[in-house]
Amino acid sequence: MGYVSAVPVPQPRAARAGAPTAASTGRRSLAAALLLGALGATVVLLSSGQIWAEGVAAVGGGTVPVEAEGGSVTGVPTALAVVGLAALVAVFAVRRTGRALVSGLLALSGAGAAVAAFLGASDSSALNAEAARISGDASAAVQGLTHTAWPYVTSAGSVLILLAGLLALRFGSGWPAMGGRYERAAGPRTAARRPAAAAVDPDRPEDLWKALDRGEDPTREA
Repeated sequence: MGYVSAVPVPQPRAARAGAPTAASTGRRSLAAALLLGALGATVVLLSSGQIWAEGVAAVGGGTVPVEAEGGSVTGVPTALAVVGLAALVAVFAVRRTGRALVSGLLALSGAGAAVAAFLGASDSSALNAEAARISGDASAAVQGLTHTAWPYVTSAGSVLILLAGLLALRFGSGWPAMGGRYERAAGPRTAARRPAAAAVDPDRPEDLWKALDRGEDPTREA
């Protein structure tokens, strides 16, 4: 009579590894959102302080150069970038519905900053106001108006904030909450009760020794 031995068939490496887990997906999306949000806010804050528009103003029969920074053209991108940073931090301090609301605020702040920066690329009111200040003529208008690339850089940074908000909306429900791992259990722990001391018979030496071993006074009356 012959014997047949079962030989285990090796499984493909892909089958053993399996698909990416929800935890790994959550970690990757979390890292991407933090990177995009922080980088986008930094780009917006730095580029908003650069020169967005340039031109010349007529003063006393001549012309003088006039320029306007992004903050003078519109302060919306800077304000919304600060709101976005606060929302990015607040995402980890709230849960469930609160996290969804904060994630939406993060996305909206990026979208609003992008639109404001894009519209500011063609705005001339700040440069005209600077020309009026320099020339002393309230009706003075800037000549030879040109715009730099910084408004578009600001808009691109704002889009990064928007992407961070969209990632938070999509994957934020699986992200950890701030201090969650340090939370204690809801109910207080009940201390383990010590067993009741057995009655000590003063006429039995073994009971006296056992009481002394327990740290009790065998001569004390119950």
